[in-house]
Amino acid sequence: MSTGVVVWFTGLPASGKSTLAERVRDRISPGRGCVLLDGDAVRDLLGADRYDPTDRDELYRVLRELAALIAEQHQVVLVAATAPLRMHRDLARAIAPAFLEVWVRTPLEECEQRDTKGLYARARAGDAPMLPGVGAPYESPLAPDIVADGGLDEEAVGIISRRIQTARAPRGTRGRPSSRDRRARHRQTGDRSSS
Repeated sequence: MSTGVVVWFTGLPASGKSTLAERVRDRISPGRGCVLLDGDAVRDLLGADRYDPTDRDELYRVLRELAALIAEQHQVVLVAATAPLRMHRDLARAIAPAFLEVWVRTPLEECEQRDTKGLYARARAGDAPMLPGVGAPYESPLAPDIVADGGLDEEAVGIISRRIQTARAPRGTRGRPSSRDRRARHRQTGDRSSS
């Protein structure tokens, strides 16, 4: 049976994360279960319309726990969400059965030009002061599993698709606690992504 895997697409807002994730989803074989979690859609569902650190931490907590839960059902979970702090992505990696970090590396200037939601204009006007890359930090991955040059990088789509097919749980994880047990342990030690 295939190992469930979380593929986290990170990058600046408007870098092409959702576009790339959709292209990967379209490449995955029809017999393989696949779910796409878009950070903006989940934020809307939670009613978290602010971008302050508390709301951001809660959004990424929900995304990582939901992704791990679905992946444990042997599904491919594509998460298209900025996750501006490495800590957000590291915590997601820690609870996923298998994990791939994809950095959608798009220059800030290009993101601003292609921003259909007007986030950068609002940030520059002071109306969205916590936008990653403008008023809040975006920590690029130090060692991403895959680097994509924007959302239309066809070579990256192929690499990601192949890596999903060969994804395995990390060595030494047989008998590893479930994500439920790992989440409980994180809560007991006070780690709610804000530490």
